[in-house]
Amino acid sequence: MSRDQLGSRIKKVGFMLTCKEASKLVSQSLDRPLTLSDRIKLRFHLFICDACKRFNAQMFQLRAALNSLVKYAESDTTVTLPLEARVRITKTLESKHY
Repeated sequence: MSRDQLGSRIKKVGFMLTCKEASKLVSQSLDRPLTLSDRIKLRFHLFICDACKRFNAQMFQLRAALNSLVKYAESDTTVTLPLEARVRITKTLESKHY
């Protein structure tokens, strides 16, 4: 059975995600663990959709690059933020509800 045939059968059962739903789950998976149901749906979609598979890979590469940048920035002692600025930023972030 081809990937397209499998995708058609899964859609009939109501188990298939749209690309928009899949990209949302890919983004959410970077921030929190997905439910078992969401993980299964996403894996099926990524198996069938090459574009979303590439998007998933790009998101994980981006995350890895940002983590490397954070590690580098944290170890760079030549750049410092004045205490006043750190306190102001902390207060602002604590007052915002994201």
